[in-house]
Amino acid sequence: MFEKHVYINRRKRLKEQLGSGLILLLGNEESSMNYTDNCYPFRQDSNFLYFFGLDRPGLAAIIDIDNAQEIIFGNDIDVEDIIWTGPLQSLNEQAELVGVSNVLPALSIADKISKPLSEKRKIHFLPPYRADNMRKLSHWLNIPFDLLKISSSTALIKAIVEQRSIKTTEEIIEIEKGVDITIDMQLEAARLAQEGISETNIAGIIHGIALSAGGNLAFPTILTVNGQILHNHSQGNILQKGQMLLCDCGAETSMHYGGDLTRTTPVDQRFSTRQKEIYDIVLHAHEAAIDSLRPGVFFKDVHLKACETLAAGLKSIGLMKGDTQEAVSQGAHAMFFQCGLGHMLGLDTHDMEDLGEEYVGYTDDLKKSTQFGLKSLRLGRKLEAGFVVTVEPGIYIIPELIDLWRSQNKFPEYINYDKLETYKDFSGIRIEEDLIITDAGSRILGKSLYRGAEKSEMQPAKNSL
Repeated sequence: MFEKHVYINRRKRLKEQLGSGLILLLGNEESSMNYTDNCYPFRQDSNFLYFFGLDRPGLAAIIDIDNAQEIIFGNDIDVEDIIWTGPLQSLNEQAELVGVSNVLPALSIADKISKPLSEKRKIHFLPPYRADNMRKLSHWLNIPFDLLKISSSTALIKAIVEQRSIKTTEEIIEIEKGVDITIDMQLEAARLAQEGISETNIAGIIHGIALSAGGNLAFPTILTVNGQILHNHSQGNILQKGQMLLCDCGAETSMHYGGDLTRTTPVDQRFSTRQKEIYDIVLHAHEAAIDSLRPGVFFKDVHLKACETLAAGLKSIGLMKGDTQEAVSQGAHAMFFQCGLGHMLGLDTHDMEDLGEEYVGYTDDLKKSTQFGLKSLRLGRKLEAGFVVTVEPGIYIIPELIDLWRSQNKFPEYINYDKLETYKDFSGIRIEEDLIITDAGSRILGKSLYRGAEKSEMQPAKNSL
């Protein structure tokens, strides 16, 4: 964990932001795979980690702003537990490390909540995403399950988003550790991308890199020769010459800050002419987007810049036609780029999205689009120094989408369907980087990682300053 003052200052600022009321933050419980004692690797709730730093199950906390109290609720292990786990630091000792002196048993939280609830004091809580925490909140606050989300505190959500969006120096250091491990994973995946190797083999080896660095995966690895499937977690193929391997992976450090990088690699060391043409189009869009990053710029505009660069490149090889800006405005480019350019990154791969994209990526004045493609842009708001974001343009040739749009005669003035038919076996390409927004522009996080069109071109990525 960070130094004690970091957590004290975070909670102090949160209290100042809200002004009054009682803040209730829940940690996570263990989650069983198939029976009670066989659990998935424990992952603490990121907001609980941010303000209280304790990475153990079964905890909750109250920040009583009006009465100047901070309490952590949880239970210490007994001798029967120690038989299985070994001795652990007491909860009181751990709480002291984050500046909290008041620790109470887990079950006493209901009593602590009942009095302010009866007094109709404001109780701020976040929208739960796990069933066990939904059950607790429903019981403690007497709110039906289906009303918990709309009953959560918008003020608390906005305060947390405002604070967590700006990454501090110690956070950047930790994120960069995760990015560096992720780069090691990417380099190994590229090295192993050879004919006859299975996707599963490569995915398992790079998972081991994340584990051996003391953390774990930040999200399930996407490693596939079917890169046209945006979130493809199937890994049952054997690599063949002429294919491309898309690897989207991330390592999470022991403190749960992580990286998120994508590279697309030719299996036989060299792209075909057609593959290299598409790769270079994605690379140009990637660089155009990075060059646009700076405080005060809307990320939505950076996304649209990348889309226009993609469309212009596709037009140059005959897959698109007509006016490029108008094609993007109407959404014709979404035949090839169906998702958003990137998202926030930090304690979560899609940072803070459990709080709602409308709060993290948008504002009261800027709402998400409903247009196909653009509606999948997770981050649209104006960039600020201290934001950490991903930039990940791609081109994805999806046969089913081609067939659907062609049957609907959709955008015939912008899409060359006859030529596109010959690309149905193409797959997809994505290039992704993690960047910190600086006062002057942006900086790519992590050590050097190739971005060239061939594995022999493992050149350092260019920083935008």
